[in-house]
Amino acid sequence: MIAVSPPNEKITLLFIEGAVTAVAFAIAFAWPSLAGFRFVRAEGALHRFANRPVLAVFIVGLSVVVLRLAILPWFPVPSPFVPDDFSFLLGADTFAHGRLANLTPSMWVHFETIHVDMIPKYVSMYFPGQALCLAAGKLLFGNPWYGVLLSSALMCAALCWMLQGWLPPVWALMGGGIAVLRLGLFSYWINSYTGGGCIAALGGALVLGSFPRLKRFGTLRYGLIMASGMALLVLTRPYEGMLLCLPVSAALLHWALRGKNRPKPAILLRRALISVALLAATIAWLGYYDYRAFGNPLTLPYTVNRTTYAVAPYYVWQSRRAQPAYRHEALRRFYNGAELKGFSHFETPGAFIGATTLKVAEPFLFFAGFLLLPPLLMIRRVFLDRRIRLLVWIVLFSVPGMVIQIYLIPHYVAPFTAAYYAIGLQAMRHLRVWKPEGKRVGFALVRVTLPLCCMLALLRVFSATLGLNVPEWPASNWSWKWYGPDHYGTERAQIQSKLEKMPGKQLAIVRFGPERDDLDQWVYNGADIDSSQVIWAREMDGTNDQDLLRHYSDRKAWLVRMDTEPATVTPYARSNVQASVR
Repeated sequence: MIAVSPPNEKITLLFIEGAVTAVAFAIAFAWPSLAGFRFVRAEGALHRFANRPVLAVFIVGLSVVVLRLAILPWFPVPSPFVPDDFSFLLGADTFAHGRLANLTPSMWVHFETIHVDMIPKYVSMYFPGQALCLAAGKLLFGNPWYGVLLSSALMCAALCWMLQGWLPPVWALMGGGIAVLRLGLFSYWINSYTGGGCIAALGGALVLGSFPRLKRFGTLRYGLIMASGMALLVLTRPYEGMLLCLPVSAALLHWALRGKNRPKPAILLRRALISVALLAATIAWLGYYDYRAFGNPLTLPYTVNRTTYAVAPYYVWQSRRAQPAYRHEALRRFYNGAELKGFSHFETPGAFIGATTLKVAEPFLFFAGFLLLPPLLMIRRVFLDRRIRLLVWIVLFSVPGMVIQIYLIPHYVAPFTAAYYAIGLQAMRHLRVWKPEGKRVGFALVRVTLPLCCMLALLRVFSATLGLNVPEWPASNWSWKWYGPDHYGTERAQIQSKLEKMPGKQLAIVRFGPERDDLDQWVYNGADIDSSQVIWAREMDGTNDQDLLRHYSDRKAWLVRMDTEPATVTPYARSNVQASVR
C-alpha cells in the first residue's frame, strides 16, 4: 500500500509551478551558463530523432499510451463524476447497442437528469463525436475510457505532425513532448469522459497540419486529411470548428486562385470535390443522427435540452428564458443556480469585463500554466513573424467568437490547440536568441523548459504521497489546471458495484439534499434501462414512487440518501427487502 501524507493546504502544484518558474527566470538572469554543455549531447540526440518525422510522430503518440498505463496505480481508470461524463457515456452505450437513439422509458420522469434528453427520445444532449470514441473503446477494449486514451495519443501525435509542417523538426518534437506532459497524462481531457477535447484538438491539428502541405504538394492525400479533420470538428465542436475552418478555407482559396506551384485548375477541382464529398457525407450523417434523435435533421444537439430545461442562454446578447416547470428540485437548483449565476456576470458592463477577463484567463492557464509563460515576452516578435502569420490571424479571428459565449471551458477552444502550440513554440524560438545585456538568458530559459515539465509531471504522479494539495471535488477548478482532477466519483461507483454484486436486479431510488453540489447528480442510467442490473431513479412523491415500485416490482428497491455525508443505502420503506447495503 502506498503511504499518503496529509495534504498541505498552502502547497499546491500550481504554487510549485509558479515558484519553479520564478526561480528558473532568476537563475537564467544570474547564471545563464547553468544550462550549458550538459544539454549539448541530449540536444544532439533529439535533433537526430526529430529528423525522422514519421518515427517522431509515432513515438509521441505511443508515449501517451505507455506512460498513462504505467501510472495507473496512482491514476486509475477514472470514474464518471460530472453530468457531462454520464451524458457522453449514455451516448456511447447507445452506439454500442447499435442504435442512434433510445425510446423514451415508461417511467422517464424518475430518470430526468442534467444533460440528458428524455423527449422525444432518450439520448445524450451532446454532439456524437466523443460518444462514438467512447463506444469504440467499449467495443474494442471493454471499457469506454480506452477510447479516451486512444484519442489522447492520436491528438499528441497529430500535434507533433502539425508542428512539423510549420516549424523545424526539433521544435515540433519538443511541442509533441510538451503536449504529452501537459495534456496527454493528467488533464481532464484524459482523466474524465467529458467534452471531446482530444478529438477536437486532433481535428484542428489535422486541418492546420494539412494546410502548409497542401500548398507545398497539392496532393489528394492532404486534402482528405484536412477534410477528415473538419469532419471531426463537425462531430464534436462545430461552432468553434467553423471559427477555425473559415480563415483556413479563405487562405486555401487564395492559394488556389493566385498561389505558386498549385496544380492545374481541373486537377485541383477534382481533388477538392473528393474532399468536399467526405465532409458533406459527415454533415449528412449528422443530419440523419439529429433526425433519429430529435425528430428533425436541422435540430442540433443541445437545442431540445436547452429549450426544455435551461434558463440561462449561451450567448451574451440573449435574454434569460422563462423558467420551466421542473419536476425535481435538484434540476431547478442547477439550472437556476450554478448556470444562472454564470450568466448574471454578463448582465452589466462592469461585470462583463471582469467575467470576460476570467473567461479568457482560465483556458490560457490550462494550456500555458506558469511554466510556459516566459516565451510570451516575445509576443510582439511573434505577431510580426511571417512564418506563422496565418495561425496568429486564426487565433485573433476566434477571440470575438469566444467572447460572445457565456461559458468557456478549455475543451471549447480545443480546435485551436495546435495553433496555440505553434505560436507558443515560435515565441520560444525568439526567446532562445534573447540576450538582455549580452547574456544568453533566453537560451537558458528555453533549455530548462522541457526538463522542468518532466519534473512537474513526476510531482503530479506522487502528489498524494508527498501531501501536495489537490482541492477536493466539487470545489476545485480542475478544468483549467493542467494537472487535472483527482480520482473523483468513487462514492457512487462503490454503491453501484455493491448493488451489482447482489442477487437479482436492483432499483436505487435517490433522495437528494441541499448540502450536495448542484453538479453532484447520481441519477444516470445506460441505454437499455429495463435490462440494467441497477437502475437509478429520483425519489418524488408517494403516488409517483408507488407507480415506480409497481412497475419494477421484480427488483429490490433501495433508498440512496444523498442528504447525508457520506451517502447511505438502506432498503426502501415500501419494499420487502430486509437486507441493507453498507
